[in-house]
Amino acid sequence: MENKISTDVIIIGSGLAGCAAAYRAAAAGKKVLVLEKMPYYGGNSALAGGGYAASDSSLKYREKFGLEPDSWQLHAEDTFKAGGGIGDMALIETMAKGAPEGLNWLLSCGVTFTNALNQIGGHSVHRAYMADITGREIMDRVHAACERAGAAFRNNTRVTDFLLQDGRIAGVKAAASGQESCFAAKDGVILASGGFSRDTALRQKYCPALNEKYGCSNHKGATGELLTLAESFGADTVGMEYIQLYPCGDPKSGGIDTLGFHAYTGPGYGMIYVNQRGDRFVNELLGRDAVSDAQVQTCEKPTFAIFNQEIADILGLTADETERFTRGRRLYAADTLEGLAEAIHVPAEALCTAVARHNAFVAGEQADDFGKVRGTTLKALDKGPYYAVPQWPTVHFTMGGLRIDTSARVLDRRGQPIPGLYAAGECCGGIHGKNRLGGNALAECVVFGFIAGECR
Repeated sequence: MENKISTDVIIIGSGLAGCAAAYRAAAAGKKVLVLEKMPYYGGNSALAGGGYAASDSSLKYREKFGLEPDSWQLHAEDTFKAGGGIGDMALIETMAKGAPEGLNWLLSCGVTFTNALNQIGGHSVHRAYMADITGREIMDRVHAACERAGAAFRNNTRVTDFLLQDGRIAGVKAAASGQESCFAAKDGVILASGGFSRDTALRQKYCPALNEKYGCSNHKGATGELLTLAESFGADTVGMEYIQLYPCGDPKSGGIDTLGFHAYTGPGYGMIYVNQRGDRFVNELLGRDAVSDAQVQTCEKPTFAIFNQEIADILGLTADETERFTRGRRLYAADTLEGLAEAIHVPAEALCTAVARHNAFVAGEQADDFGKVRGTTLKALDKGPYYAVPQWPTVHFTMGGLRIDTSARVLDRRGQPIPGLYAAGECCGGIHGKNRLGGNALAECVVFGFIAGECR
């Protein structure tokens, strides 16, 4: 074994939470080393659609577009409600308060956002900022900011154990190129290793129904072995049985592409979901859990997101993308609703009726059949071209994980902090309760990454 390598802070995982922790620690003058088991940095964050929920930001979109008021308190209330009322309110409030600062940091890293503020499922107001670059590009810019601050990264380096000294987590053992090394951390070890959606056996341990028949949107490294390692050192976990399905996954691959993100954002502008009978079956602005449950319980695979050119333009779906996705049969297009129904093999009369009833709701002529609240951004589907995106729930996010406090310290089974061990991001539990709101993952990563990076 090599001699021990010493540093101030060791961070395990190079997604947004790990990078936020690395930036905060390095900016404070600490010597920081980020260890990543995969050959690439970024984790699930590199696959993210770029949605970020915050009640305010330096962009001041709410004022710019004359939208309804928001506050961190309302953001916290929505998060608590969406999670079934079981989330840790102290953690939720910490995330909601810190989210605007986190968004401003992303802006300072060069991350850019679309010129819109969206309302997405489970949020009571328009609160979701959408990056106009890919998750990979977000992480490229954040990673570069971390390196400029002085953080060092090592890929292909798998942590195998913690080093314990005088009752404190004092470092880690890690293997790279077949050789194991010891890394000492003077100020702390930060777990930012993500969730466990890719480990079918582990997710079935807590949620037996989520077998290999379900697709998964996560990167291949989301396997959760460090949760098990932390447990062996006395760490407590919370909410491990709560695993989120994303309702707009690609029915064939289980992944989430551009259309999958558009299908999730679109209901805030008037997009509707229909089943293979051509009928609407759910309030599309409910949380991901409710929409996914409605699909699985009442529908055959796949369901369809229905929208028109006006909404496509708002979402930023380009002509080149439309042509490419249509050619690949990932997107279906027609000038009329009857033509679209024929293309996706649903009854035309039912689809036309579903659209007509939703249009009447948007116009204020009747209540919505599924209890949707009418908002100012909803558009009627009253002219073509029309589009349909096939979709089906895919395993997306593990709400459960390590129990932490508001200082991002990992707690043991007695509720006491484990000295020297911190955590941030999807490897943590307790924030989202039974269900995570869209846009809260990136916010959680940055807010608790910053806090963990302080190693208080």
